[in-house]
Amino acid sequence: MSQVLDTPPQKPAPAPTGQDLAALAARHGLTVSGARPSLPQYVRQLWARRHFIAAFATAKLTAQYSQARLGQVWQVMTPLLNAAVYYFIFGVLLQTKQGVPDYVPFLVTGVFVWTFTQSSIMAGTRAISGNLGLVRALHFPRAALPVSFCLQQLQQLMFSMAALAVILLVFGVPVAASWLLAVPALTLQFTFNAGVAMIMARLGAKTPDIAQLMPFVLRTWMYASGVMWSIDHMVSRHTDLPGWVLPVLQANPAAVYIDLMRFALIDSFHADRLPAHVWLTATGWALLAGVGGFIYFWKAEETYGRG
Repeated sequence: MSQVLDTPPQKPAPAPTGQDLAALAARHGLTVSGARPSLPQYVRQLWARRHFIAAFATAKLTAQYSQARLGQVWQVMTPLLNAAVYYFIFGVLLQTKQGVPDYVPFLVTGVFVWTFTQSSIMAGTRAISGNLGLVRALHFPRAALPVSFCLQQLQQLMFSMAALAVILLVFGVPVAASWLLAVPALTLQFTFNAGVAMIMARLGAKTPDIAQLMPFVLRTWMYASGVMWSIDHMVSRHTDLPGWVLPVLQANPAAVYIDLMRFALIDSFHADRLPAHVWLTATGWALLAGVGGFIYFWKAEETYGRG
């Protein structure tokens, strides 16, 4: 009994340091949960989920109007009604149609193409913050979310393009081989939209209030993109504007993709109404936004859904 009482208490073993734990984890092949993979590995993971991205986009598109009586008819009716409102306000009241041949096809093309960019960016802004349950429950490359939302908007645009083809024919615009140029134009625009959507997804994940600000930013951008009016005609009517205004407005990426689609689809929209080096500009915007936005989003991969 006395021996037990006389035995000095043993000092507790020192707690393992972070380096000790890291070495122990490495020795047993453990890695940090949700750690950011390398960029090439991330690209491979995203490509491996391509079927999920397509299925997720299609499911979101189908569910979008599932509660409406007209159902998927709203896929076409919504942009058409927007075009009708813009025609009345800008074409009739403000007379922006003066000097613009085939104004209705001109306007409808601009509205449809702009809506593709606007909806992609808005959906991308909420891609992470609006799907936290999915982000926290499953392990997958988070870039799949903004990309799938952009793909959903591209599918939406395909419905609108079918209606646009009918409108073009009704207003006397003939079918032409130049319509095939819509494919590379939309490919570049999709790349641009996806890149900007990934940038906004990262910003929106950190600051959800950005989603409340974006409608005002996008509305201002729309008015500067020549959706309802011809940029070159409008600038030429205001001779007091500085000389740099026209090239800046024409280099606006939204205006670039709208002009390319008008050039592809409307025979009265000739090449002389396009800004210089328009295809090079469109490709440059697509690469800058697509590659830059992807890398910017990837750098914060391990932070999404935490905190």
